[in-house]
Amino acid sequence: MENEPASDIARHWIDGAWVSSDKISESLNPSTGGVLGRYADGGAWEAQAAITAARRAFDNTSWASDRQARAAALSELAQRLEERSERVAHSLAQELGKVLNQARMEAALSPFTLRHNAGTAMAQTGSTAELAPGLQATTWREAIGVAGIIVPWNAPIALLVRALAPALAAGCTVVVKMPGQTALTNAIFSEAVAATKSLPPGVVNIFTESGNEGAPLLVSSPDVDAINYTGSTKVGRVIAAQGAETLKRLSLELGGKTPLVVFEDADIDIVAPQVVQALVQFNGEFCISGSRVLVQESVAGAYRKRLTTLLSAVRIGPADSETSQLGPLVDMAAVERVKHFIAEARTYATVLVEGGRPTEPELANGAFLKPYMLEVRDTNVPLVQQEIFAPVLSFETFSDEADAIAKANATEYGLAAAVFTKDIDRAALVVRRLKAGTVWTNAWGILSDTVEEGGFKSSGIGRARGARAVEEFQEIKTHFLVYKV
Repeated sequence: MENEPASDIARHWIDGAWVSSDKISESLNPSTGGVLGRYADGGAWEAQAAITAARRAFDNTSWASDRQARAAALSELAQRLEERSERVAHSLAQELGKVLNQARMEAALSPFTLRHNAGTAMAQTGSTAELAPGLQATTWREAIGVAGIIVPWNAPIALLVRALAPALAAGCTVVVKMPGQTALTNAIFSEAVAATKSLPPGVVNIFTESGNEGAPLLVSSPDVDAINYTGSTKVGRVIAAQGAETLKRLSLELGGKTPLVVFEDADIDIVAPQVVQALVQFNGEFCISGSRVLVQESVAGAYRKRLTTLLSAVRIGPADSETSQLGPLVDMAAVERVKHFIAEARTYATVLVEGGRPTEPELANGAFLKPYMLEVRDTNVPLVQQEIFAPVLSFETFSDEADAIAKANATEYGLAAAVFTKDIDRAALVVRRLKAGTVWTNAWGILSDTVEEGGFKSSGIGRARGARAVEEFQEIKTHFLVYKV
């Protein structure tokens, strides 16, 4: 296919050309442990080349001022990505371990986000006011400049596009740091960029690195005006401190510990399967994973029994199998990390569902981990307070609305929450008092490009999607005009 790299090594896309690196690394299949392919593993040199290209494209082309060109490029990129949708899905399944139906969902929704922002590029307006005879004030938005986007491995295409699309709509040029864990998938996206004829060279630059040289350079460089980062709260704090040196615009979506609050009037036949799905979606490696379930005491026994049955029946298997419900974690290091976490949790929690490694020989070489459910009474324990990023569920109980709210808010995180009840008045009261950026009632996991998402407390700064998404990449300019009357 035209503009696809003629190489068996996945490479970077910088300044309108394919670029390799001195370091070549291997991409592994977490379902089997086998090698999938090789990729150019970048660092500071690649990051600087990308920054230089993006700065030149922003300063010396009409990209920032030509909204029609931006809308056309976003629409064309959506088409080019859509043409590669099935390749992207299979690559996500093989390289990341995301089960195939969920990988297809990520691949299918990303072009929609691009098209949504193509419309946003054309819809930006300002305001004008006559302050006095002969005095007029006008405000409008301008692109902030070069945007650095640091993408996590758990949903690399969706989370890349979620930031890239509004950045381009705003008029920014972009440098993207992609994770080494999904290097082959990254290259497919870069192919779509390369095939987008309406994207001028240097507007979108993408490099992959497994280490940590290029990303810090994006944060520290005075030629990068904004940083969009999705990842852990720990790293987000480091970026915030380093970004302060150049007073960068920061948009940080960080960790989460989503509480699912279940009241006694909720329908267990509807709610229990949703709790399981909220836990195992994307293998539990999801910032809004439903990793805590809080159940009212009067129905706790029924939910213990039902969730135990459902979690024990989850079909675990290779990610590229159509029948798997739960694929592997990203790598064996993640499995070992969770095993140590569970060993500590046994000292203060009661194990309701014993997860662990599967016994099937065909799964022995993969990073598979069956779901766990552990019951705790104290919220001040690591199982409740720490983001585990795995299918590990804490089971907690509460007495009444006040107790539910207090326990749901008991962590430093505030990315998302869910409330399950038939009482709409109760739902309104509880939702109002939950400290979370996104809250669902009688649902979980619904997101839309038309409304904002982001975190309270230590779950982040700024907002993605919705009207605010483009504003994260813009400055406001006010012009006073004095004229004769």
